[in-house]
Amino acid sequence: MAEGLRERKKRETRQRISDIATALFVEHGFVTVTIAEVADAADVSVNTVYNYFPAKEDLFLDRSKDVVHRLARWVRGRDAGESAVAAVLRELREEVETVSPRVGLTKDYERFLKVIHEAPPLRSRLWSIAQEVQENLEAALREETGAPADDPMPTLIAGQINWLHQTVMGVIGREMVAGRNPDEVSREVLVLIDDMEGLLSEKVLNYAVRGAE
Repeated sequence: MAEGLRERKKRETRQRISDIATALFVEHGFVTVTIAEVADAADVSVNTVYNYFPAKEDLFLDRSKDVVHRLARWVRGRDAGESAVAAVLRELREEVETVSPRVGLTKDYERFLKVIHEAPPLRSRLWSIAQEVQENLEAALREETGAPADDPMPTLIAGQINWLHQTVMGVIGREMVAGRNPDEVSREVLVLIDDMEGLLSEKVLNYAVRGAE
């Protein structure tokens, strides 16, 4: 029980530091705010901040670990009779239909993107995250299909799936920055997802169909 309490306290401390850092970055800019200022505002030492967040970028992009595994997780969790692309389309539609903040459908997303736009280190980190997303997805596809290392199909299908995800995220980000209502954007993006699905070939749509258990 004591171990559980310690872990919970660590999670709470980590979250508090991240929330305080994010508020400072939004108000003053990512480049301007120092780790020392974050530590002071959170009433912890600089070393404590670094214990939880190895790099300054991690403070703002604290949820990146979930993002880099998102598509691979959706593919691995596909239903029986469902292909890899179908699983991702289903999950994307659900996130968009429920107006989920996880895909940026929140008015706060404009402030988040503004901080990134003004900070080259964050833009660089986002590029790295995008690479990780595709690499993890390709690895999942290769593992799920048993494809050999010289088979290009997992690479090609990962690119198609990543295109779906990146396009949805890009359009949502653009509309949120424009001050649009999340509910309206949600409805429009659902139509966009249908349009994108219509552009995919049967070979892509039927890749990595999960057999019956």
